[in-house]
Amino acid sequence: MSSFVRRRSVLRLATGAAAIALTGPGLAVMASRQAAAEQDPAVQLVQRAADQGIEVARANAGAAREAGIRRVLESYFDLAYMGRSTLGSYWDKTTPEQRQRFLKASASVEARSYAERFGQYRGQTIAVGRITPRGNGVSVVDSKLTQNSGDPLSVQWEVRNEGQGPRIVDVRTEGVSMTMTRRADFVSYIRNHGGQVEALIDELEARAKR
Repeated sequence: MSSFVRRRSVLRLATGAAAIALTGPGLAVMASRQAAAEQDPAVQLVQRAADQGIEVARANAGAAREAGIRRVLESYFDLAYMGRSTLGSYWDKTTPEQRQRFLKASASVEARSYAERFGQYRGQTIAVGRITPRGNGVSVVDSKLTQNSGDPLSVQWEVRNEGQGPRIVDVRTEGVSMTMTRRADFVSYIRNHGGQVEALIDELEARAKR
């Protein structure tokens, strides 16, 4: 058998395998996996959070939008976990009173930040896709944001489930983590103010009142 004939035989086998994967049992398996992903609590959580966030941003502006987004965050996000993450190692250096003040002020800052983010998503849609388990109750839900112009944006949602139901703890747009960006900003501020967490808390409380 010539090499040309062998290549044609291999090509026919590969084409046949691809056809089987896209029809009959192969298609059924793909559909089953997609259906299972759609039923996953983390995927459903992300879809609800995204849909409600975009709707709040579409229907409101200013303080009303910020208040609406805060309700979305409180319903679907683990704000306490996010707050601890943004302080990094400085969290262990705070008093209980400082932690309470920090979490309250940082929640207001997060609501404003996410209100601005969801405001950019007005008139757009988010299609939630696959979920990837990362272990220790953590999973990442992929989604695509369809823009009015330009290519879709990749948005990933990190979800934690420690037995009390899933909660979102981070959102990454095109690979940029909001939680890690916030941590870098907060840690830099603390270091620039003599390592005093109190200085950051005072600043966040002032921002929350603006």
